[in-house]
Amino acid sequence: MSEAIEQPAKQTLVLGGNGKTGSRVLQRLSERGWPVRIGSRSGEPRFDWEDTATWKTALTDIEAVYISFQPDLAVPGAVETIRSFVETAVKTGVRKLVLLSGRGEPEAEECERVVMDSGTDWTILRASWFSQNFSESYLLEPVLAGYVALPVGAIGEPFIDVEDIADVAAAALTEETHNGQLYELTGPRLLTFEEAVNEIAAETGRPIHYEAISMADYASTLAAYGVPGEFVALLKYLFIEVLDGRNASVADGVERALGRKPADFADYVRRTAATGVWGK
Repeated sequence: MSEAIEQPAKQTLVLGGNGKTGSRVLQRLSERGWPVRIGSRSGEPRFDWEDTATWKTALTDIEAVYISFQPDLAVPGAVETIRSFVETAVKTGVRKLVLLSGRGEPEAEECERVVMDSGTDWTILRASWFSQNFSESYLLEPVLAGYVALPVGAIGEPFIDVEDIADVAAAALTEETHNGQLYELTGPRLLTFEEAVNEIAAETGRPIHYEAISMADYASTLAAYGVPGEFVALLKYLFIEVLDGRNASVADGVERALGRKPADFADYVRRTAATGVWGK
């Protein structure tokens, strides 16, 4: 583990500061006494990916930026948006960019290249599927209902704990030795979605059934619940293309960055079950 660099006079901007990774990155930087600014539509100054007029003000007096793009770097137009943002950041004097990216997404890799070619110090965090999607995102409601139906079968995924992502991001933002590094961040073992759901069921003592269904049935169900079409299209892409087995391997990014093993999915399940979020 390398030593932190001297604290900068300028701030670090954390985009997605209210999200799963951004909120945790903010917490870690604040605990270190690091000068931070939250980047969100409710922040001050306000930052909105869809309103470029907010970018320059949010970037004023910023030394480094944690970039978490919503909803995903794979959505149409994301590459152009990231390119415009990076150009604005460079013009306002930003010296370091840390990008949260996704494994197995060609569009995300284009965004990575934009950051790498920016002329700034950079670190890429190429993450696998978040464990916290089962407790802080769209999979929470099905888990609580006791029935999780997804269009994915026996494909292994090395679920990553976002606590580990936040630890790596905080290190990259505060330590020089992570400059120019691309870290593939995964958990230590592969699980199918059914196996992941079964581990949650076993820990909570609740019956939770998993069923692999067709993409057509899944899309119809989402539409019936009023899920926006663009989000349905994103999930189609992730489940059909990204979850095709291309990411069925573990990587050593967490260990390379932090000098320790990543948290296992079972660790996440025990910790999360203890909060009561999945019920008793």
